[in-house]
Amino acid sequence: MSIASKAESKNLALEALQAAAERSQRYLRELGGRSVYPKDSAVASLAHFHEPLPDQPSNPVEVVRMLDEFGSPATVATAGGRYFGFVIGGALPASLAAGWLASSWDQNAVLRIMSPVVTEIEDVVIEWVCDVLKLPAGCEGGIVTCATTANFTALAAARHALLARAGWNVADDGMFGAPPIDVILGEEVHASILKALNLAGFGRKRVHVVPSDGQGRMRADKLPKLTNNTIVCIQAGNVNTGSFDPAEEICNRARECGAWVHVDGAFGLWAAASPKYSHLVRGFELADSWGADAHKWPNVNYDCGIVLVRDGLPLRAAMTISAAYLEPGQRPEPAHHVPEASRRARAVELWAALKSLGRQGLCELIERTCGYAQRFAAGFREAGYEVLNEVVINQVLVSFGAAEVTREVIRRVQEDGTCWCGGTVWQGKTAMRISVSSWATTDADVEMSLRAILQIAQKSRR
Repeated sequence: MSIASKAESKNLALEALQAAAERSQRYLRELGGRSVYPKDSAVASLAHFHEPLPDQPSNPVEVVRMLDEFGSPATVATAGGRYFGFVIGGALPASLAAGWLASSWDQNAVLRIMSPVVTEIEDVVIEWVCDVLKLPAGCEGGIVTCATTANFTALAAARHALLARAGWNVADDGMFGAPPIDVILGEEVHASILKALNLAGFGRKRVHVVPSDGQGRMRADKLPKLTNNTIVCIQAGNVNTGSFDPAEEICNRARECGAWVHVDGAFGLWAAASPKYSHLVRGFELADSWGADAHKWPNVNYDCGIVLVRDGLPLRAAMTISAAYLEPGQRPEPAHHVPEASRRARAVELWAALKSLGRQGLCELIERTCGYAQRFAAGFREAGYEVLNEVVINQVLVSFGAAEVTREVIRRVQEDGTCWCGGTVWQGKTAMRISVSSWATTDADVEMSLRAILQIAQKSRR
């Protein structure tokens, strides 16, 4: 490539970035006035992307134009304030802007020598997260894609620790012929734990399932005998009800015999940041490992998860990557704490989100969204509809009567576009599930959405 063509390419890159900035700003400005779920015509227009791979290069500005023209209308407005379908938070302004900058840096956050800035920032955010979640100082961990990967990483560390205790080196000898490990789950365990167990070689069926109560909390009185070869998976924030397992009682029993306790805390662990809700996470700090998401309540850009382990030795033993050309430095390396080798600079966006919020802002975000969940629940009860859960944090389950009526309400709400709520079946009963997680949600968004849902419910019941 000639010097002239390099200069031309640089100018094209700057023009493409400018075009992306202008189109992104317009997208965000107009987000509040559009349907939360894309119209059928917008989805149909995605057919424009189905074309043969071009023979010749395309102008980057034209590439951005096509993405915006046909892609933006077909997005789900999760960045706005009226998306309540899954536990999805919109990206905070600082996190969004930091993501743009980090993409420009184009760093590989695998070793310190590859990116001093990103690995240093990752060290900082791990300390910040341990602090705000009230977890033990000195935990080791890393930034991963999601809570599913975090759960897998922690369970791999647990597997290594328990088998090493039994005299088995799983890194060298694998799982074939290894001493058995007992895995205990709650009846309302999240699917991500089952997937993580499958990935870690435990299987989905070779587990002991403990009954749950009416809110999905594991019943500690139904725990089987625990041993030093047991992994217990507990939950901070049930995805339907928002409930929390009795962590203090379970962890104390586990400590008596040396069992390993892992916490699936995708969104619920963040309740620790609020004095009003921190009682819900009491006892979870006694566990051995934790998985959480940052793209839920802290409202970091997708994708961003966090894994933390009390004892870093089994984590490093399970995750360390070795190669002659990957000689590590003197300090701990990200590559030895997470499954990925090549990895983008997720820590930068998490750092930006937490830096911009601070303790006060994070607390306010959690308490405000939980307050909105209470408003939804109160509005449904006042209208005579049944709220199926104790609204402890940001999750609401509502039934509009018979299963077919509730399903019809959900369908019409999604079609209406004022807001977007999903469906679920909770302990045999069909329900609409409302998850309030976004910094962008306002009082007006909640009242507008509640009014639309109630009007649709009234018409559907007729």
